[in-house]
Amino acid sequence: MIKILFALILAFSAISTQAQTYNPSPENMKAREEFRGDKLGIFLHWGIYSTFAQGEWYLQNRVPDRNEYAKAADAFYPHRFDAREWVRAIKAAGARYICLTSRHHDGFSMWNTRQSDYNIVKATPFGRDVVKELADACHEEGIRLHLYYSHIDWMRDDYPMGRTGRHCGKDTTSTGDWPHYYRFMNNQLTELLTDYGKIGAIWFDGWWDHDSDPTPFDWQLEEQYALIHKLQPQCLVGNNHHMKPYDGEDFQIFERDLPGENTAGFVDKAAQVSRLPLETCQTMNGMWGYKVTDLNYKSTTRIIRLLTETAGKGANLLLNIGPQPNGQLPAAALQRLKELGEWMSIYGITLYNTTAGPTPPCDWGATTQKDGTVYIHVTRPDTKTVTIPLDKKPRSVSNFTGGEKLTYTFDKKNGLSVTLPDKPETPDHVIVIRK
Repeated sequence: MIKILFALILAFSAISTQAQTYNPSPENMKAREEFRGDKLGIFLHWGIYSTFAQGEWYLQNRVPDRNEYAKAADAFYPHRFDAREWVRAIKAAGARYICLTSRHHDGFSMWNTRQSDYNIVKATPFGRDVVKELADACHEEGIRLHLYYSHIDWMRDDYPMGRTGRHCGKDTTSTGDWPHYYRFMNNQLTELLTDYGKIGAIWFDGWWDHDSDPTPFDWQLEEQYALIHKLQPQCLVGNNHHMKPYDGEDFQIFERDLPGENTAGFVDKAAQVSRLPLETCQTMNGMWGYKVTDLNYKSTTRIIRLLTETAGKGANLLLNIGPQPNGQLPAAALQRLKELGEWMSIYGITLYNTTAGPTPPCDWGATTQKDGTVYIHVTRPDTKTVTIPLDKKPRSVSNFTGGEKLTYTFDKKNGLSVTLPDKPETPDHVIVIRK
């Protein structure tokens, strides 16, 4: 009976941490609205795991000894890394922000942290602070830098064992030392938010590592989020936990899915789409970290459709690239960025600062809207007509490119039906509806 009562107390405590006590600062609310309008960011999964060229979970999936894995740091020498080249290529693609894995589940830090020697400056022959160089380049180019930070650590003994990291040579019966590990994380976050200028967001991952614990695990998120907002009030907090947003979070993340969908099977049933800014993260090929055999890159056409569908849900697309161990972005990824940038230079106005349109993403495409204008994005080339709900007859219906008037019918019951030209543009024929 005592055990049951203790479990109930822990469960109630975990629920109570979600009580709505967080009051975002004016700077934070402004940053939220800017983020909501960004629509496109680039995710960069990069660490010493790239030297194995087998993805970011190589330690978990293939290496039985974490100490042997750590030796990869001594061979990590990304001599072709040029932060400005990365940032300029990403900015030219139309992205408004970059999210870098500052520390993934393998525990390796990509900056000169004072909390551990297991970092890119002290443990590698490269000896350069990647976060610093990327932050400087982002600030120069006027693009925001977000930092991914893992709550999990497969290397450290003070991290309480979860459902992953059980085959890396750690003591699976150990309960770790949570207070010590929690201080370590908060000290690292303090460094990132003190020494690298303005940071757009902290992107947490790993909550799910303890989702199977017999009693709810207390990540002490409220205190950690408060620390971030104290250090940089405008800095947004997101957490890839696949649950209902917790108090203190500023945007909601959806992994490999559009908001409200669960094709990847990650989302908890109670995790409804919130009113917070939304972000969908998706890979450009199949993996997050660099994998030498994964050449299955999405076509630019597919990426454009993914981007318009995400915007059609009122969300941002965080599109991932896994940089190579030599410090270069893969050639296929750079080509996609170039082609996407050419498209965004023309059509970006139909996505930036828009909200979800009157028709959610469907088989023929998606809709976005802003300032009394609806943009219909038709990405299925064999589409002849599209119909959207509209409460009154529009002032005009025309092609985005060229401005030609289009044939349409309207009534209050059935809405607006637009006939497309005989040869619609590809990969996305945009129609402008002025209400």
